[in-house]
Amino acid sequence: MDGRRISVSPRPCRNRRIVAGKRPRLDESVNSVKKLQRREICCKRDRAFGASNAQERFRNIHLQEEYDTHDPKGQCFLQLPFLRKRSRVIEIVAARGILFALTQSGVCAAFSRGTNQRICFLNVSPDEVIRSLFYNKNNDSLITVSVYAADNFSSLKCRTTRIEYIRRGKPDAGFALFESESLKWPGFVEFDDVNGKVLTFSAQDCIYKVFDLKNYSLLYSISDSNIHEIKISPGVMLLIFKRASGHVPLKILSIEDGTVLRNFNHLLHRNQKVDFIEQFNEKLLVKQENENLQILDVRNSQLTQVSRTEFTTPSAFIFLYENQLFLTFRNRTVAVWNFRGELVTTFDDHLLWHPDCNTNNIYITTDQDLIISYCKAKSDDDSSDRNAGSINISNILTGRCLAKVSAASAVVGPTGAATSGHRNAAAVALEDITALYYDEDRNEIYTGNRLGLVHVWSN
Repeated sequence: MDGRRISVSPRPCRNRRIVAGKRPRLDESVNSVKKLQRREICCKRDRAFGASNAQERFRNIHLQEEYDTHDPKGQCFLQLPFLRKRSRVIEIVAARGILFALTQSGVCAAFSRGTNQRICFLNVSPDEVIRSLFYNKNNDSLITVSVYAADNFSSLKCRTTRIEYIRRGKPDAGFALFESESLKWPGFVEFDDVNGKVLTFSAQDCIYKVFDLKNYSLLYSISDSNIHEIKISPGVMLLIFKRASGHVPLKILSIEDGTVLRNFNHLLHRNQKVDFIEQFNEKLLVKQENENLQILDVRNSQLTQVSRTEFTTPSAFIFLYENQLFLTFRNRTVAVWNFRGELVTTFDDHLLWHPDCNTNNIYITTDQDLIISYCKAKSDDDSSDRNAGSINISNILTGRCLAKVSAASAVVGPTGAATSGHRNAAAVALEDITALYYDEDRNEIYTGNRLGLVHVWSN
C-alpha cells in the first residue's frame, strides 16, 4: 500500500515508514489513466450516490470469526521465550484470501479466509523476530523484515515468499533480499508501493540504494554523508541535507533514475528548530517551532503561509495523492487540508482511541474517499459499552460518519467469538483494538487486540 520504512531495533516501530526507528506514512495512489477516469466519472453530483453506496457496504456489519495468533503447541519450535508468550497484534495485512497478523513479540501467523484455519507461522527460524510485513502486489508475494538473536538483533533481514507457497503451508520456500546490504542501525529499508521502488540505507558506508520492487534489481546509488533525510512522493525524491546556519539545502531527484531535477536552499529562522519538512509532488511543507507553516511551490517559488495559530504541528500526516489533500493527526483528532493552506474538513464523531496516532489503527480506502478508524464511543451514547471503542467509517471530503460498528450496533454472527459473562462478543472484540485493516476486495474489516486475537467483521 504505502511507503513503509522499517528500523533495526528488535521491537516494531510506531510510525508509518519502515526506518531504523520510524514507521511509514500511509499514502495511496493510482496511475494517471485511473486518475483521469475518476475525474470523468466522480464529479460532485455523484457524491451522494458514493456515500449511500458506502453506507450500504457497511450496513449490518457483524462479528464473523475469531482467530488466535497464540498457539503454545505450534510455537514450541521458537527459541526465544518472549516469542512463546501471548502478545498484542500490531499489524494486519490481507492478500488473496489470506490474513496475516503480526504480534508485538515478533510472531506472524497466516490464516485462510476460505477454511478459517491457521495455515502456518511465518517465522522460519527459531530465533527470528519479524518486525514488519509488506505485500508486494507486483509479484504477489509477502516480504517479511526481521531481526535475529544470532546477531543480537542488530541488522534487518528481508525475505520474500510467494503467496501461493504460504497458502500451501511452506513459508520457508521464499528467498532472501538485499543480502549485500548492511542494514545495521541506523540503517533502514523502505518499501514504496506508489513508485514501485525500494530504498535502503547502509549506515556503515552512508550509501542509499534504490531497487526495483518488481524484480529487486539495483537501479542506482546515492552516496553523501551530508544527507539528513530522504522523503519519497510520486515520481520524485526529496533529499534533505544537514541544516546550515540560516537555511537547509534541498535536492529533488527523479525516482526512476536519480537524475537531479532541482537543487536549492530553503531559508530558515536561525534559532528555531525544524518541526518537519515534507514533500507532496511540487509542494514543499516546512514548519519550524513557533512559526507559520510554509507551503512552497518548487516550480515557481510561490510561497503560501498559514498562521501558526491556525495550523499547529501535527503528530502525523497522511497524504492523499488522489484528492490533492492531506490529513493531519493531533490530540486524537483528524483534519483535512488543501495545499492553499485551507482547512477543508473536520470530522464528526471521529475521536481516535489511541492518543499516539497509531496508523495501524487507521485505513484509507484506495479511492481515498473513506477513512476507517478505531475510535472512542460517544460519551452521550448511553447504550455504548464504556470499555469498548467503535470502528467508524467516515467520508474524508465531508467529515460525515457514514457507518459505525459499536458494541450497541454490532450483531454477533453464528461463528462469532465466545461471550464474556453477560456482555456480547462484539463488545469484547471492540476492546483494546491494536491493529485494523480493511480488505476492499472482500469488504471485510479485520481487527487485532492486545490478547493476540484477530476478529473478522462482515455484513
